[in-house]
Amino acid sequence: MSDFDGNVSDDDFDDDDGLDDDDEFDDDEVGGDGNRVSGARARDAVDHIARHLVDDPEGVFVDANERGDTVTLLIHASPGDLGRIIGKRGRVIQAVRQVARAAGSTEGVRVTVDVAE
Repeated sequence: MSDFDGNVSDDDFDDDDGLDDDDEFDDDEVGGDGNRVSGARARDAVDHIARHLVDDPEGVFVDANERGDTVTLLIHASPGDLGRIIGKRGRVIQAVRQVARAAGSTEGVRVTVDVAE
C-alpha cells in the first residue's frame, strides 16, 4: 500500500537548485562587480563529482584560477582520498577532466583539472 494520494504539492519536491528563493543566480557564479565568473559551471561540476567520490566530502575544495580564456581547477582533498579521485591508472581523474572540459565549453572557456598533493 502506498502513501501517495495522487496530489502533488510544492512541498513534495526538494528545491535544491543552488539558488536562494530571492536570488536570480548562485553567488559563486557572479563576481564582485556583477560579471559572471568564467568556469563556474565546470568548477561546480568538478566539486560535485569530487565530493561524491571521497570518504570525507567536507575535506574537498576546488580552487579556480583564471588566465585569459583558460580556467585551471585544482582539487584539494584529504591525503587518504587522493587515490579515489585519481583512480586506477588515472581513469577517474581523466573522466573528471572530460566532464570539466564539456562544462567549460558551454561557457566558451578551456578548462584544465589538476589534483593537489
